[in-house]
Parts: sequence; C-alpha cells; structure tokens
Amino acid sequence: MTTKKEASLLLALLPILILIVLLTLNVLLFDDTLAGANQIALMLAAAIAGLVAYRLGFKWNSIKKKIVATIGSAMPSILILLLIGSLAGTWLISGVVPAMIYYGLDIISPKLFLFTAVVVSAIISVSTGSSWSTIATIGVALLGIGKAIGIDEAVVAGAIISGAYFGDKMSPLSDTTNLAPAMAGTDLFTHIRYMAFTTGPTLIITLIIFLVIGFRYDFSSATIDVENVKAAIDGTFNTSPLLFLVPVILLTVIILKVPPLPSLLIGTLLGGLFAIVFQPDIIRSVAGHFDKYTTSSYYTVMQAMFGDVSLTTPDENVNELLSTSGMRGMLDTVWLILSAMVFGGVMESAGLLKRITQPIVKYAKSTGNLVASTVATCLFFNTTASDQYIAIVVPGRMYRKTYQDKGLKPELLSRTLEDSGTVTSVLIPWNTCGATQSRILGVDTWTYAPYAFFNIISPFMTMLFAYLNIKIRRYAKGEKKVDNNQED
Repeated sequence: MTTKKEASLLLALLPILILIVLLTLNVLLFDDTLAGANQIALMLAAAIAGLVAYRLGFKWNSIKKKIVATIGSAMPSILILLLIGSLAGTWLISGVVPAMIYYGLDIISPKLFLFTAVVVSAIISVSTGSSWSTIATIGVALLGIGKAIGIDEAVVAGAIISGAYFGDKMSPLSDTTNLAPAMAGTDLFTHIRYMAFTTGPTLIITLIIFLVIGFRYDFSSATIDVENVKAAIDGTFNTSPLLFLVPVILLTVIILKVPPLPSLLIGTLLGGLFAIVFQPDIIRSVAGHFDKYTTSSYYTVMQAMFGDVSLTTPDENVNELLSTSGMRGMLDTVWLILSAMVFGGVMESAGLLKRITQPIVKYAKSTGNLVASTVATCLFFNTTASDQYIAIVVPGRMYRKTYQDKGLKPELLSRTLEDSGTVTSVLIPWNTCGATQSRILGVDTWTYAPYAFFNIISPFMTMLFAYLNIKIRRYAKGEKKVDNNQED
C-alpha cells in the first residue's frame, strides 16, 4: 500500500502558477480566449496537478473519482446554461426581447438608465432568487437598450450584473443564500438580516456611482438613433404588450419555487409558442423554403433553440441586437466549465487546495484577520476551483470551527462567505459564473469586471465592517485591546 504524502506549499502552488502563466499568454496571443485557449490551459494545469498527485502517492482511480464527482456537481449549472441558450433563441424570434427593448426605449431616461438597470435587475433577481435567469432574460433586453442609447456595453453589463448579484445574495429563494448559512450553522433569515449591514451600503454606493456615470456620460457620441431602432424593430416584429406575458409567466413560475430547469424549459417553450402565434413573418423568414406554416414553425423554433438565428432589419445597428446562437452558442462555455472542474477535481483529490489554504487559516488570529482570511480563501477557491458553490462550501467547512472557538456568531461567517464567495465568482473568466454571464451578454469578463462595482466593493465592505466593529467595541469599552472572542 502506497503511503500518501502531503505536498509542500511550493509543490501545491506549482499547477496554479503554471495556470496563471498559460492564461496570461492566452490573453496576449488570442482574441477570443474562451474559444479553446483557456480550456487547454486548464487541462494542461490539471495534468501538472495530476503528476504532483501521483508523486505524492495518489492513484489514478482516486483522482478520477474526484474529477467525476466535481464534474457531477457542475452538471446542474451546465444544463441550466444550455437551456438559457434555448430560451434566448425563442425569446428573440417571439419578439419578447425586441419588445422589451422597444418599450424600454420609451420609458427609460438615458441619464438614469444605468441606475435603473441596477434597480430593475435587483428587483427581478430578488423575486426569482437567480442571477443567471435575471441576466439571461431582462439583462439581455437591458443590454440592448443600453447599446441603443449609446452606452458602452461593458458599463451596461456591469450595472446588470451588480443588480442581479445583489438579488442572488439577498433573496431567500437563492441557492447560495440558503447554502451559506447551512455551511456556517445559522438560519436563513438571520443570515439575510446580517447581510443587510454590508449589502445595503454596498448597493447604495453602487447606485451612486452609476448615477454619476449616467449624468456625466456623453450621449452625443451615440451612433444609434433611438427612433430608427424603434422603427426597425416595429417594422420587423409584431410588437405588442401581450408579449410580456412570457416573462411574467416565467417569473411567476420561478417565484412559486418551480426548480430552475423546468422553469427555463417552460420559458423556452412559451417563447416558441408566442413566436408561432405573433410572429408569422419571422417564422417564414427563418424557415425559408417550407410551404406549410406548421413545418416552418417547427423548423424555426427548433433552429432558435439549438442554433444560429440572425434577423435582418433596415438598420444595421439593430441587426447586432437581433442574433442568437441557441444551445450551440453555449458549448464553448460548457467546455470551459468541464475543463475548470477537471482542474479543480485534481487539485482537491491530492489535498493541494487544502495545503495552500493552511497558512491562511494559521494567520487568522484576530476577528478582523479571520474575516480577511475567509475573504481571501473564497477568492482563492473561486479562482482555482472555478465554482461559486465550492467557494462557499469549502471555506465554510474550513472556518466554521475556528469561528466557533473564537465565540463569533455563525452569521458573521455566512455573511462573509456570501460577500466574497457568491459575488466575486462572476469576475473570474474561467469560473462557471464568469464564463456563463460573459457568453450570455456577449461581453468579455475582463471587459465588464471593472464596472461590476457591487461585486468589487462587497468583499471590501465585509472586511471594513469587521474592523469597524472591533474599533467601535474598543471605543465603547474604553480598552486599548479588544477581546477577539466576542462579536456583537
């Protein structure tokens, strides 16, 4: 029987260092790193991690089992991603997304658009508990409106993601909002109330930033005329308020706690049905050579669900808003997620991730340092394991006893997990969240990341509150040193 050894810190870091080098080269050399370069980088880094694991005495079968288990944990996300691709396709040909853009251009003031995008995304995400569904539906429409009024798509994407991930954190329907308190050992609503202390100020700062950007934005440089956009959409689609029944029904289904996969399938099929009823010209245009409307309908809806659909209007700028790739367009992202899960699985199978985080845990002596260490660990797992659930579960398990031993409330841990694990996942291009939102919105992760202010500020806010809590208690007690075994 082979004795398994523990890796040195340098040996555990080797696969990650190689991955960083490869990803950096990809950014410098390739225009679209998600088309395969980053996937290969992750697989090569996984191979290096496998060699390290073998050198430490781990057998291939145990490594393979961990890889399979890690991929299995990502399968729900992959299936949701594929259905989002189909939903985007049928919502385009049905006129749902074009109608959102059409009516949104009448309602939303350009200067208030970014502020409004955050608020609307937040409301929908709180209602549904899903940032992914929010971004795939109302987010796509908001991006189209933003581009139509001349705002850079990266800024718009940052506003949408900021609002969507606020809801993902605060909604009792969200899976991460339920997962974090379960890992920390507290209840759901105590967790949500405790998050409000950091999440509320973070959202207010985010709204102020986008309000300032909106009022300072130069709309005179816009290349798209709003009236031309509306005329092009109205001339191509039968735009009717009845089309909003599709998103209303989908939101209702989600609020009724129907699981994500059936909910998205319902939304996809509703989009196809409304396309057949409301958009006969679109059906015939996409189908082309079929005589019978029933045959054309089947062909067009299927094509929208799995493949490329590009609709042509008199306005070239509008044409960019009216294209989709269905499930097929999500395959590069699925490939990336699978590659990331292989890398994470190999790293975890040999205990390399745990070895890297050990010094961080030892460093956490005071409450402030413990919170900062938890944030750093969540960021580390979002970057290396490429999955927000792992970035919540593993640090939650690691730090739970430490928080208990220091007499700290479990909701402090659960809040920190969400403030750092949930929201930063979308800032990492090879993370399941970052890869997915980049593909859905058609905006590179590195491009929108600087404008996802809510997601950037959240980890700093949770650390700030931890340190302020210590200072306030020192001042209140009139002590030079604070007892780190208490948390109010």
